[in-house]
Amino acid sequence: MKKHLLLFVMILLPMVASADVVEYYPVDDICYDFDTDTKIATVTRKPSGGYRGDIIIPIHVKFKGEDYLVKNIKAAAFSGCSELTSVTINYNMTKIGIQAFCGCSALTTVNMPRFWKCDAIEEGTFWNCKSLTSITFPISLKSIGENAFYGCSGLTSVNIPNTVTSIGGRAFEGCRGLTSVTIPNSVTSIGDYAFSGCIGLTSVTIPNSVTSIGERAFYGCTGLTSIAIPNSVTSIGGGTFRECTGLTTVTIPNTVTSIGVSAFEKCSGLTSVTIPNSVTSIGEEAFRECSSLTSITIPNSVKNIGRHAFYYCRKLEKVQSNIKNPFAINSDAFYLISANATLYVPYGTKEKYKATEGWSKFKKIVEMPKPAYILGDLNSDGEVDVTDVVELIDLVLAGIYEPVGDINSDNDVDVTDVVELIDMVLAGE
Repeated sequence: MKKHLLLFVMILLPMVASADVVEYYPVDDICYDFDTDTKIATVTRKPSGGYRGDIIIPIHVKFKGEDYLVKNIKAAAFSGCSELTSVTINYNMTKIGIQAFCGCSALTTVNMPRFWKCDAIEEGTFWNCKSLTSITFPISLKSIGENAFYGCSGLTSVNIPNTVTSIGGRAFEGCRGLTSVTIPNSVTSIGDYAFSGCIGLTSVTIPNSVTSIGERAFYGCTGLTSIAIPNSVTSIGGGTFRECTGLTTVTIPNTVTSIGVSAFEKCSGLTSVTIPNSVTSIGEEAFRECSSLTSITIPNSVKNIGRHAFYYCRKLEKVQSNIKNPFAINSDAFYLISANATLYVPYGTKEKYKATEGWSKFKKIVEMPKPAYILGDLNSDGEVDVTDVVELIDLVLAGIYEPVGDINSDNDVDVTDVVELIDMVLAGE
């Protein structure tokens, strides 16, 4: 008897659980799921045929004589509707499910209310909507999800509101027609491959609020000519600007400590790069095949240079290393650079470089002239020690600029120089 009762309960449970929701019920050619408890209607897929033409999603609909607020669009509700041309979304909408309009290849217009209650564009929402040319975001938006506009090749411009804090991975990947994008200073992270393959993008301003730029975020943006990385960024991820062949200049701030694997690989238009002395690591293939690169300066802060870091930079003729105590590097780090390449090294270190693996591959090693002063030796006693730290602090407090105290070479003397000088003293440099 108990077994029969248990079986009856198990059969009844799903019926009870679904009794409050009526699914796939059409009203004025739009299908809804109706929650009879909350009186909320959710736009859902048509069982057959899909949606066509222009769709206006109402604020409310009637079902069995009662009003229901239309507040949600179900995941994949319009997915694959190749004859859908425009959608108008009501201001009361709170959620659009993942891949809601995925593959709507004829969709040209999405009317989103400026004052809208939805705070996220979910994963793959407009994936591969190739005919979409523009989008206006609501001011309540906080995040743009992964693959949100992936492959929207007709999209020409994007103005992201200053309420958004994150741009998901591959969010705009393959938007080949995108020429400009405004990233507001509310954004803190740009995901992996976020703008990869946006070949029409000519410039982008990354605000100081951004602390993280994902791997290959701008990979293959061949139209990009210049980029300024803000001083809020501490690392440049793997392949971030790989194959940005139009890139001629790049500004790396002195907050960056590492340049990732293939970060600037095959940036064939890049002619020169100044690596700040905050950088401690240059990853494998970081500047591989930067075929227009003619000079590079490596600061004393660098402790690691990866394999093939400057491989086949065939026009690279001047390599200035400010590293006072050279460490062994892979023999292929500077493989196939210009046959006329000259390595310039600090005064008194030539023999060290000639005896150190990797550096010894250079046929021409030239010592730079003896400096007029020793960087950090503020009291001119020939040594850099704690007394110099005290004098540098006095300079900072007095607001006086002295080149000998400009440890990070940013043409300013401030607390960052004090920190770096302390590091130099502790390291015994």
